[in-house]
Amino acid sequence: MALLMRLLTLALALSVGPAGTLAGPAKSPYQLVLQHSRLRGRQHGPNVCAVQKVIGTNKKYFTNCKQWYQRKICGKSTVISYECCPGYEKVPGEKGCPAALPLSNLYETMGVVGSTTTQLYTDRTEKLRPEMEGPGSFTIFAPSNEAWSSLPAEVLDSLVSNVNIELLNALRYHMVDRRVLTDELKHGMTLTSMYQNSNIQIHHYPNGIVTVNCARLLKADHHATNGVVHLIDKVISTITNNIQQIIEIEDTFETLRAAVAASGLNTVLEGDGQFTLLAPTNEAFEKIPAETLNRILGDPEALRDLLNNHILKSAMCAEAIVAGMSMETLGGTTLEVGCSGDKLTINGKAVISNKDILATNGVIHFIDELLIPDSAKTLLELAGESDVSTAIDILKQAGLDTHLSGKEQLTFLAPLNSVFKDGVPRIDAQMKTLLLNHMVKEQLASKYLYSGQTLDTLGGKKLRVFVYRNSLCIENSCIAAHDKRGRFGTLFTMDRMLTPPMGTVMDVLKGDNRFSMLVAAIQSAGLMEILNREGVYTVFAPTNEAFQAMPPEELNKLLANAKELTNILKYHIGDEILVSGGIGALVRLKSLQGDKLEVSSKNNVVSVNKEPVAETDIMATNGVVYAINTVLQPPANRPQERGDEMADSALEIFKQASAYSRAAQRSVRLAPVYQRLLERMKH
Repeated sequence: MALLMRLLTLALALSVGPAGTLAGPAKSPYQLVLQHSRLRGRQHGPNVCAVQKVIGTNKKYFTNCKQWYQRKICGKSTVISYECCPGYEKVPGEKGCPAALPLSNLYETMGVVGSTTTQLYTDRTEKLRPEMEGPGSFTIFAPSNEAWSSLPAEVLDSLVSNVNIELLNALRYHMVDRRVLTDELKHGMTLTSMYQNSNIQIHHYPNGIVTVNCARLLKADHHATNGVVHLIDKVISTITNNIQQIIEIEDTFETLRAAVAASGLNTVLEGDGQFTLLAPTNEAFEKIPAETLNRILGDPEALRDLLNNHILKSAMCAEAIVAGMSMETLGGTTLEVGCSGDKLTINGKAVISNKDILATNGVIHFIDELLIPDSAKTLLELAGESDVSTAIDILKQAGLDTHLSGKEQLTFLAPLNSVFKDGVPRIDAQMKTLLLNHMVKEQLASKYLYSGQTLDTLGGKKLRVFVYRNSLCIENSCIAAHDKRGRFGTLFTMDRMLTPPMGTVMDVLKGDNRFSMLVAAIQSAGLMEILNREGVYTVFAPTNEAFQAMPPEELNKLLANAKELTNILKYHIGDEILVSGGIGALVRLKSLQGDKLEVSSKNNVVSVNKEPVAETDIMATNGVVYAINTVLQPPANRPQERGDEMADSALEIFKQASAYSRAAQRSVRLAPVYQRLLERMKH
């Protein structure tokens, strides 16, 4: 009951505003984070917010649930402090922050929120302070004192040397001529500033962070008699160029500029929208082998895929990234954008050298490493980055690696490195043919494969596809990882080397001396035709050792009884193809005899009816063979099992009848009941 009351209290707190009124429309991400900070701080009194401060810095964040438990921002540890929530102040002798801040004009409110330097520079202009103290309705994004002190000296000198033009214009660019609260600050919107109606870019991220020209709101929604003050962590400046124009004027983008022009993406980068360009510098291009770079630059489709992989579909300012998040590119791929301290990371690597270069249609981050998508890579390049490097080495030794670096439409079925833990095979003509049979003559996607499909290989074989509940297999080998789809080929990572079928089930059995007694038995039982014709069979083939382990009289009796021999042999043949990779924990496989075989796999050991299999996945054109060292016996016939149940029932009836019989001798009235029980026994 106590737990229920606590949950109800929390739910009520979430649905009631600070003044005790019921919550209205859906809250913005910023308001939700602020609300969470308020809840975490409430034990310290009214209107107290929990704030996370990054250790060793002055950076503070209102906390969301995930950050609260992780106690980290950009991988750096944080400490929790408790401060008055925006708009409230302490009262001596009272707990928490019970008093609302008194309303004053914009100028005085800037001093309250920690923007005294902005006040100072406002005083230096002749016109702005009277405006901030006078009537009207304004919004000012006021830089913090730290923001002003971090400005480059030459920038600050240019502002203060001409206070009534440069400084005044800079301050007016931070202002909007109406009151704008955070619930109105929508992601991707622009506000018209009071400097030449220049636009200010607003981004309101799902994690609750709000940015203004990529400057983060530190303290928001401080009301004034003539507007509202938002404290921000940077001095912002006007934005005049689009992304394409910035590429054109930056010397470090010479190669990128040529690549964009060749791909035709300049129309996208100079058009409307809000993008993030992860812009590779000249140095990033120089790190790529010349052969690879020239191949991509000379292939319009690969080049476009490469560049699209550097363009995110939405503007992402560095200040908004406090933990890893997946971002979609124009090419449809996803990049993991994160941070480590002050550095931004892409897919876990700190490759961003300069961040938050603002454009009218987004933001640019300089990167010093090229982000080549799979779709722009050759099969050889894809395989070199995967856990199949041993297979590539074998291909190179065999002189077959050129198939993976050209323009052939192929799918390479590449065995994992672990397949070769006991050593690599010797390269000979037979091995070369086997390797060619690991290359399918078309570029496939595993999601389109279906059971019964056949695939043509460069080695001249037809490989079959088997689809099981939890695995997708090609012959005896099953796919162990997601596809990697390159420019011309696809890489399937496989859990073992393929063994293409070399004949029918009967061909397999006849070609292996271990099965000579089984072959004779099959001939005697007249089953050769079945195992030679087209079909889908799983054969659990007893070895000679299995037959020799039977008592001689039992074996002779079996071989002398054609009907019983046929029955036993059919019980060893399943009516579908089940390779070991498709077994999972347990599969009940129907046999040609009618009863089911229980096939299981545990710790890489396959068993049938709890008997371990000696060898798995001997592939045939019409099935698969498993070698076993036991002759399997069918379970008791199903009718007999039902008969056992009836016998148990009859025994119970007999017991009841006996009891009634004894009672009937004492009372004639029970005789009819006794008679009915006897009738039941007859049936």
